Amino acid sequence: MKIVTWNINSVRLRLPLVKKLTDQVQPDILCLQETKCPDEHFPVEPLRAMGYEHQHFHGMKSYNGVAILSRLPMDARDVHHRVGREDCRHIAAKIKLSSQRRPGSRVQTDQIPDQVRDDDEVEIHNLYIPAGGDEPDREVNEKFAHKLDFVDEMTHWFKDRYSADQKLIAVGDFNIAPYEHDVWSHKQLLKVVSHTPQETDRLAGMLGSLEWVDVAREFVPIDEKCYTWWSYRNRDWKKSNRGRRLDHVWVSPP
Repeated sequence: MKIVTWNINSVRLRLPLVKKLTDQVQPDILCLQETKCPDEHFPVEPLRAMGYEHQHFHGMKSYNGVAILSRLPMDARDVHHRVGREDCRHIAAKIKLSSQRRPGSRVQTDQIPDQVRDDDEVEIHNLYIPAGGDEPDREVNEKFAHKLDFVDEMTHWFKDRYSADQKLIAVGDFNIAPYEHDVWSHKQLLKVVSHTPQETDRLAGMLGSLEWVDVAREFVPIDEKCYTWWSYRNRDWKKSNRGRRLDHVWVSPP
C-alpha cells in the first residue's frame, strides 16, 4: 500500500498539482493538511475523477483542514477535536485493505511495510499539529502552549484508546523535526520552534505511546539527512538545502 502525506496549503488552489502527483506516484491513499476549505466547497468530484472514490475531510475557511482520500473503501470515519478547539486538525478512518487494488506544498511518500500492508483493515489518523508560532516559551506564546498541549493530548489519547497490536497508521504535518539529522543545523535550530527540546521530547513521548515505527527512518538511516520542508524565503532552496523533516508517517509495530 502506498501512502502520500502532503501539507497542500489550499486544496482547491493546487488541484493541478494533485493531478500531477497522482499521475506520477499513484498513491492508494492521499492525506492532506491545510486544505483551507469548508466542507461544502471541498472539490469532491475533481478528486473522484482522479480515482479517489472514498473521501473523508473536515475543513474551514482560510485555515487548517485535513482530508483522507482513498482508492480503497473506507468506513468508521471520525472527526476529533483537540485541546478544546474545533479547528480541523485530526480525522481518522478505517481502510479496507483486502479490496481489489489499483493497477500497477510538502510531500512524503512511503510504502507501508509488509506486516501492515496485507492486513484486512487498518485505521489511519491524519494530523495537522499546530506550528507553534515564533517564540518557544509557553508563558509568552499561546500558540506554542497550544502546540505542546496538543502533542501531550495525542500521546495520552493514543495510549488510553489503543494497544500496540492494533493495525494503525498516523500521518501528517507534525511541525516537529525530532532528530539531529532532521534539520539542516541541529545546533542553530535548538532554540527555533520545530526543533526545541520541549517539542522533540514530547514527540518522542507520542512516538512511544504505542511503540510507533517512524517509517521514514526505516528507509533513511537516522544519521543521514532527511527533509520534507524547505523555506520559501530561500531564493535557491535546492542549493542552500536548509530543510527540516516536519512531515511524518508512523505505523504500529509488527
